[in-house]
Amino acid sequence: MRNLRDRIRHALSFEIIGLLLITPLGTWAFAMPMQDIGVVSLVGATIATGWNYLYNLGFDHAMMRLRGSVLKTIPIRVLHAVLFELGLLLVLLPFIAWYLGVSLMQALLMDVSFALFYLVYAFVFNWVYDIVFPVPQAAMARQRRAP
Repeated sequence: MRNLRDRIRHALSFEIIGLLLITPLGTWAFAMPMQDIGVVSLVGATIATGWNYLYNLGFDHAMMRLRGSVLKTIPIRVLHAVLFELGLLLVLLPFIAWYLGVSLMQALLMDVSFALFYLVYAFVFNWVYDIVFPVPQAAMARQRRAP
């Protein structure tokens, strides 16, 4: 499994790159001021960072218990990303409605849009992260297969 330092690097890099992408995209998509989307994005990223750490720790423990490994297949990666976004959606919906002064339905549409972006982003980011920073168990398995 990943150590504390790696988990912190993962969570912070995920959120920083995500913020750099979502703020201008959200400003454009919702025709709202960048500072408003920026605040929603920043608060969302802050909440998501904590959720990211706790969720990935719990998911890895569940994988170790159920599969004996933290290596993810494509279906497991899809499940991982969907469950992460559903949990985050429930937490962020009331904040978005309150801060932007929009209805819960408008906030839901915005939150779902953010979630769809992050669903794809999380899938790609985590896959690339696992390649760039392999789980020690995966790195050892590759070394054993190398000639």
